[in-house]
Amino acid sequence: MAIEEKLEALKSLRKQAQLGGGQKRIDAQHARNKLTARERLNILFDPDTFQELDSFVVHRTTDFGLADQKTLGDSVITGYGLINNRVAFAFAQDFTVFGGSLSEVVAEKIVKVMDMAMKMGAPIIGLEDSGGARIQEGVVSLKGYGDIFLGNTLASGVIPQISVIMGPCAGGAVYSPGITDFIFMVRGTSQMFITGPDVIKAVTGEEISQEALGGAIAHASRSGVCHFVAESDEECLNSVRYLLSFLPQNNVEDPPSKETEDDPDRADDELHLVVPDDPVKAYDMKQVICRVVDSGEFLEVHKRFAANMIVGFARFNGRPVGIVAQQPAHAAGVLDSNASVKGARFVRFCDAFNIPLVTFTDVPGFMPGVEQEHGGIIRHGAKLIYAYAEATVPKVSVITRKAYGGAYVVMSSKHLRGDINYVWPTGEIAVMGPDGAVNIVFRNEISNSEDPEQTRKELIADYKARFANPYMAAARGYLDDVIDPRTTRSKVIKALEMLRNKKDTNPPKKHGNIPL
Repeated sequence: MAIEEKLEALKSLRKQAQLGGGQKRIDAQHARNKLTARERLNILFDPDTFQELDSFVVHRTTDFGLADQKTLGDSVITGYGLINNRVAFAFAQDFTVFGGSLSEVVAEKIVKVMDMAMKMGAPIIGLEDSGGARIQEGVVSLKGYGDIFLGNTLASGVIPQISVIMGPCAGGAVYSPGITDFIFMVRGTSQMFITGPDVIKAVTGEEISQEALGGAIAHASRSGVCHFVAESDEECLNSVRYLLSFLPQNNVEDPPSKETEDDPDRADDELHLVVPDDPVKAYDMKQVICRVVDSGEFLEVHKRFAANMIVGFARFNGRPVGIVAQQPAHAAGVLDSNASVKGARFVRFCDAFNIPLVTFTDVPGFMPGVEQEHGGIIRHGAKLIYAYAEATVPKVSVITRKAYGGAYVVMSSKHLRGDINYVWPTGEIAVMGPDGAVNIVFRNEISNSEDPEQTRKELIADYKARFANPYMAAARGYLDDVIDPRTTRSKVIKALEMLRNKKDTNPPKKHGNIPL
């Protein structure tokens, strides 16, 4: 009989824990168009697989009248379960309990589940919805953030780390998501900032709303902090599940393959028509990507940031790959500082997690201008060079049109250890475009000519005939083949199959010194 009473008591405690901060605060959470921490975990994990840890932990604060204000589990729910039938770990901050604030025990719970994820070699997902450090605990809560930052850093490149911002995330709390691999935000309910609008107004006099300062769109399009934007909690969490379907569990496993009905030898006649005859006319590189990958399925990352560079995940014959490409439809696909950083971070993620890289190149060069030079384009462009040169995963590239100057070298060229490099017949590899080259090399001939404009046109035509084609580079072995655009899919798949057991290494060292 005693055991029955104890089980009833346990059942009562669990029911109490399920309510978090109470029904009134749950209703308030719903009124803000936000789900509770438990509702979010139920969507994130496969049905009935989430196993909670440390559900009876309570805070240790005895000051400020908090001794009697204790909730089981405190303000975070931690545990593990299955996502897409694979093990994953997560923590979800509970805004209904002390505003989701970080206490000593909350930090301990988060660090514990992160450590478990590392030991098991499984992804960790953090659902962030917090008012920040618990003021009543002072430096103890700040110490907790330090412990979390350390855990993020040690896990970086070992297991995938995903941050899902589903409410406020301010002050020092933003740096944990900043270290992780991907950040999701929800439009209208997520905010991230170091200092809020009130502090900014007091210090600088600037007036701005929370949403304009640190909302999803601001961070997705301007700062580049946010990788994915969703319209609701449900959409956001399902997007996390979708992203994980492309990723391996850890840095020693391969990404998960998937059966496909898309013929690996499928040709596409429309690819003949994608690149315009006019060399300066724009086209959408996403058309190329979607026509060659499995079933046209492409998960774009950082969609709203640096749109002149495209990065994302797709599959070739069932195997996940990372796609890096220029977007000629935006700023001619030029490489500027933001595009370089965007590409470099993505390349390094793929390399860390054994995800092959497929690059589609149509690049006129690096962005000229005082703003770019003073903004550090040398430093930022070097990050992309460093990332491609350092990467040891299989690297296949396709030049669809132009590849000029240093930008040609950067984009997974043979000179940065690119494995297989293809080019379409429309490809041009040169130091610069015909107009600029002729104006520099033949300046005197043009100025001394009786008909400068006609001479210039003739010289440009001659330059195009000699250099505006892929055959000089192919003759030197810098390109492995000039291919029919229609066969791009099968060529890439065969190259990836050949590279499946590739082994490449970097010189022994503690770590490199990427130009951050």
